[in-house]
Amino acid sequence: MTKVTPAQVRELRERTGAGMMDCKRALEEAQGDIGRATDILRERGQAQAAKKAGRAVSEGLVASYIHPGGRVGVLVEVNCETDFVSATTDFQDLCRNLAMHIVASRPRWVRREDVPPAIVEHEREVLSREAEAAGKPAAIVERMVEGRLKRFFEEQCLLEQPYVRDPDHTVGEMVQELMARLGENIQVRRFQRYERGEELD
Repeated sequence: MTKVTPAQVRELRERTGAGMMDCKRALEEAQGDIGRATDILRERGQAQAAKKAGRAVSEGLVASYIHPGGRVGVLVEVNCETDFVSATTDFQDLCRNLAMHIVASRPRWVRREDVPPAIVEHEREVLSREAEAAGKPAAIVERMVEGRLKRFFEEQCLLEQPYVRDPDHTVGEMVQELMARLGENIQVRRFQRYERGEELD
């Protein structure tokens, strides 16, 4: 087994926020490769987060962000299981960062399940007509439509958007990582983005 040094454990902990023993085990499994160890911790965190996702959330925060100049601002409600977690710096940072992300990336819904079926059907019809107009066979049209719908959800749904501060990962993955680290279910409930002169959705 590759010998893991305290410096490697410390570096991995700083990168991921995971516990010391979790970092040590991941590095041993990855034979000292910090990149692979990071992936191992991420995969485990997502698995742990999936187990927590069904637990009730009745605490949390409503966070706000107003961009300098006062032209655009956001309110976002993020829920967790206990007031202890809602008081942590990690949770408060998440709420603030989500509000800033929403200002920058302009999502319309939290998750794809929130998109009204009529809008999904309209998008599907428009995309189908575009693909058919290009003269593509029916089987190709269906694949193109599904691919473009996926892109629509990634652009319009908060949890599927690339996180502005780390575009290699989605907002949903960032939330899952914090769930794994804090040991609680965390859910983004709703948000409202305000921009001067714009009508509300």
